[in-house]
Amino acid sequence: MPPRRRGASGFRGVRVRPSGRFYAEIRAGGFRLTLGTYNTPELAARAYDAAAWRFRRPRRDMNFPDVESLEEAEFLAPPPCLVDDEDRRRHRQVQRRIAIAEHDEQLMRQWRAQFPNDVDNTDAFFADLRAQRRSNRRHRRAVAEFELENPNTTWTENDPRWDDIWTETTSDDE
Repeated sequence: MPPRRRGASGFRGVRVRPSGRFYAEIRAGGFRLTLGTYNTPELAARAYDAAAWRFRRPRRDMNFPDVESLEEAEFLAPPPCLVDDEDRRRHRQVQRRIAIAEHDEQLMRQWRAQFPNDVDNTDAFFADLRAQRRSNRRHRRAVAEFELENPNTTWTENDPRWDDIWTETTSDDE
């Protein structure tokens, strides 16, 4: 039997947050008990049903009437999301970083609009840098191959310069 749909979120006791997550709550004895915030409305509805079973609500008040017992409802319900000071600190830190990144992007858009020649110069600079790195890799590889053929090499067996023999010289990476 499909679950009953109720309210704007589609389930009893579940509301949509502005962030797109789903908030579950149940009312009991004139109080509102918060059950948590979940990624999907189904998870929030499962949490509501587990609480409804605990409060011995009738089956018609359940979102999933096919659940037969409190144990089954608790098994299907997601674990509660516990929010502590560390979670709040991390959230503030992430929000601060997002705000800084958005501000930086806005400033970059303004800079690109105001100085289009600098954008062209930047592209040329990085193209030259890639070419220099490619040339350096080719040179290091040639030196390593020469030392491999040279019987009087001064390089020791564990010298990291031997690794340059296997250096890729055709890619634009790095």
